[in-house]
Amino acid sequence: MTSVACRRPGCTGSYAPDGYCDECGHKAPAGVLDGLSTPTGAGLAGTGTGAGLGAATSAGGTGRGTRSRASRRGGLGANLVAMPPVPLRDPSTAVQADPQVPESHRYCATCGQEVGRSRDGRPGRAEGFCPKDGTPFSFKPRLNPGELVDDRYEILGALAHGGLGWIYLARDRNISDSGADRWVVLKGLINTGDADAMAAAMAERRFLVEVDHPNIVKIHDFAQHPDPKTGELIGYIVMEYVGGRSLKDLALAHTGPDGRRTPLPLEQVLAYGIEVLPALGYLHARGLLFCDFKPDNVIHAEEQLKIIDLGAVRRADDHLSPLWGTPGYQAPELERQGASVASDLYTVGRTLAVLSFDFSGFSTRYAATLPDPSTVELLAQQESYHRLLRRSTHADPEQRFYSAAEMADQATGVLREVLSVRDGVPRPAASTQFTPERAAFGTGEADERLDGATVAAALPLPLVDPADPAAGFLATLGGGDPAGTVAALSGAPARTVEVTLRLIRALIDGGDLASARARLAELPADGDWRPHWYTGLIELAAGAPGRALAAFDTVYGMLPGEPAAQLAVAGAAELSGDTAGATARYLRVWRVDHGFVSAAFGLARMLLAAGDRAGAVRVLDEVPDSSSRHAAAQVAAVRAQLDPGPGAVSEVDLLAASSRLQVLRLDAQRRASLAVEMFHSALSWLESAGAVTRPGAPAPGTRAGTGQVLGHALQEREVRFGLERAYRTLATLASDPLARYALVDQANAVRPRTVV
Repeated sequence: MTSVACRRPGCTGSYAPDGYCDECGHKAPAGVLDGLSTPTGAGLAGTGTGAGLGAATSAGGTGRGTRSRASRRGGLGANLVAMPPVPLRDPSTAVQADPQVPESHRYCATCGQEVGRSRDGRPGRAEGFCPKDGTPFSFKPRLNPGELVDDRYEILGALAHGGLGWIYLARDRNISDSGADRWVVLKGLINTGDADAMAAAMAERRFLVEVDHPNIVKIHDFAQHPDPKTGELIGYIVMEYVGGRSLKDLALAHTGPDGRRTPLPLEQVLAYGIEVLPALGYLHARGLLFCDFKPDNVIHAEEQLKIIDLGAVRRADDHLSPLWGTPGYQAPELERQGASVASDLYTVGRTLAVLSFDFSGFSTRYAATLPDPSTVELLAQQESYHRLLRRSTHADPEQRFYSAAEMADQATGVLREVLSVRDGVPRPAASTQFTPERAAFGTGEADERLDGATVAAALPLPLVDPADPAAGFLATLGGGDPAGTVAALSGAPARTVEVTLRLIRALIDGGDLASARARLAELPADGDWRPHWYTGLIELAAGAPGRALAAFDTVYGMLPGEPAAQLAVAGAAELSGDTAGATARYLRVWRVDHGFVSAAFGLARMLLAAGDRAGAVRVLDEVPDSSSRHAAAQVAAVRAQLDPGPGAVSEVDLLAASSRLQVLRLDAQRRASLAVEMFHSALSWLESAGAVTRPGAPAPGTRAGTGQVLGHALQEREVRFGLERAYRTLATLASDPLARYALVDQANAVRPRTVV
């Protein structure tokens, strides 16, 4: 087939022979591939293993094999994580040679009583009647190899057993007879025992045929076949065969260096979540709910993930069909309130948790909760990930993520943080929620105390919702005089939420915090995170960092993948005296995105306060030279190397600071001021080394160091000459006569004594 470029904007892929793009996975528009030939036999792309099909509970998990559509190439999880592709096998090898259901999985379909179990040394029966209610049971496959279903699907054998019975591999004779094999999977529908009800159920679920997404198994058809014993018609879903292995099997097979099973790496788990959430979002956008998401129902095949087993999918407005879920994964409100987008996202959060750490008791003790971070090292180390899980599995559905897209966006942010902290390589990305920081705070003089109002004015702001009716009007407002902005907002076309938020911002900037609080109280309490953000800004400006910290912490819990939220928490924590909390948040923000320069200065302050002078300097050296704050960072690095805090300044520190200052391009006043600080530090070091003249001692001149500070030898006389010169330079630059006289007096006071 001749290569045809993908028509999707921004995609560099081409349409594969099956009509799907080999890069983005989207289907070619109608008519684009007309007239182009497709090679014979292109239907079979690979195979799967029996283990990869996944035995299911409740709704029944299945596995599939060949791809009928092209997979996307490259890394998973927004192309941030590269994982080895899972190889495919011949589908026929996935068939069980001796299909049996383990006795531990045998239960009565009506009352849940254990059936078919061993007793008194005798093996359990695969067929019989429930001793409690007499319901017949059979754990033997209904269909046998060679059997033809619906005069079309030739059964090759059983693949796995799920909640609705056996799952079979079959060959589509209508396609295979034409020369190209197409492997399909048959999965039983709910058996009502009523032919009319079965026909109605099949007709009702025909909507699944229209589901077409590269990460969702394709439903080809529905078929009926008489039960070999009772003769009643049994309905089957016919779907594509997807090769590879289920996430459950990949997790069970993952081992550490000692050969013991260990959870999957966190970055891999997050990548899986980010990959499947858009597929669930696709269903939600079409009014469909998946209902029973779990590791069994996702296959990793080659370089692609695919959600399988659509047997539990239902329409969002369907309140009559049987509802399926799996203990440990299903939302706690499922039985009372039914399925929803929130309950689907809950199952994703639970799946991430099960895959990422040893979650013993997840279906019993922790069926509706998460373990405390004190008992799970991963959750203690990865706070943002823990918060992602907490929000997605919140007991209140209203407190969970609003959509699959929102959860995927935050999971991507968490993944960027995990990877950046792990290997030290920043992975910045434009936020869908916040502006960049408006200014960098905490970059001034060494003795400057961090001020809440300054931090509030520097932090990023929430982006305006483009769907707001007043979004266009707000885009015309400048960021100038707050009073003028307040006046302009009085002429807004409507008093929308965005208008109120913009008014609150202007009131904060203008210092009218009482009015800002009053306007904030007008906003509806609908779970929006933005009122909490503006509450934090108000409390910062009011000098109440503790209350600001609580508000920003709420935002961080709702948006765990946003560096801006962590930056706000860090600033408020520092002002509140929580050094450890501020250090941790500043570090992670800076590791993810070097655009948040405030985080670099904040982290340097925290490290310096802890006595880690070298660590503070390293962080400040990471501020890129393309940043407008690069020079300020270098000045801060000079001061860090001269800081008299914990741990005495060494000769190495002095010489390093001198070399750094000499290459900086600074104005004369800034350079002279730093020179004064440096020469004072040198005198202090000489005094500690016993090389400073005491009253009544001989004239100075003893050399204590081997290097030079700003061209002056590390000797008291030379250092004093340098200090005197620096003071006189500052005096010539001073515009205030009194300040000039004071500087001259200081120069005279520090000049070396002359012996006559």
